[in-house]
Parts: sequence; C-alpha cells; structure tokens
Amino acid sequence: MSDSAKLYGIAPQLVVPDVVKTANYYRDVLGFNILGYFMDPPVYAMVERDGFQLHFGKADIAHFKTNADFRKINTDFIIWVPEIDQFFEEVKAKNAEIIEGIVTRIYGSREFVIKDCNGFRITVSD
Repeated sequence: MSDSAKLYGIAPQLVVPDVVKTANYYRDVLGFNILGYFMDPPVYAMVERDGFQLHFGKADIAHFKTNADFRKINTDFIIWVPEIDQFFEEVKAKNAEIIEGIVTRIYGSREFVIKDCNGFRITVSD
C-alpha cells in the first residue's frame, strides 16, 4: 500500500472569451461531451471525452494570452491518442485548423498540432 493519496484525474482550466462557443467547438470538432455550464449567461463550462475533462472560464478582459505569447515553440496542452491516424482523420473531417500534420519527432512520438477556436495550440501525440 502506498503512503500517498492517489490522483484519479485532472481538469485543466482555460480562460476563454466565450465558454459556450468554446464548449461547442470541443464537442463538434474534437468529440468531447459537454458536461454543463454555470450561471446564466454562462461563465464556466466543462467538457469530457474518455474520462478526461477540460474546463473553460470566461475571461474578465477582452484580450487573453496563450502559451505562444510567451514562448513561440510551445503549445498550450497535449492530448495523447494511441490511434493518432484515426483521430487526425476525425478532426480533419470536422474542419479542425491543422497547423502541423503528423510528424515523427526525434524522441519517437508521432504528433500533429491543431489550433482551437480561441487560438490555443494543441499537440496530439501517440
């Protein structure tokens, strides 16, 4: 038995200008399910796919920043998908903005990069 508590999930929270538009994008393009919204009009949304969640909080200001504003070669988060070719075709068919097609990195992973409706860059890796 371990002496430390076991984590069973994590839900990154992205700050976005419109939580409904963002949740709809993640549902319609990336295949997530919308779990719900908070307040009316919504200021918070939650999506889930295969047991993994992302949360979106409404920005208090008009301009928000992504990781690319601080480090040009960075992406905002990574999604690991063993069936990378299938997922690539899935999001391509749904008109995802693919900014880099599938490539094999020097460290052995196959990856592609998409940009979501807010400009967040997402690495998809196998």
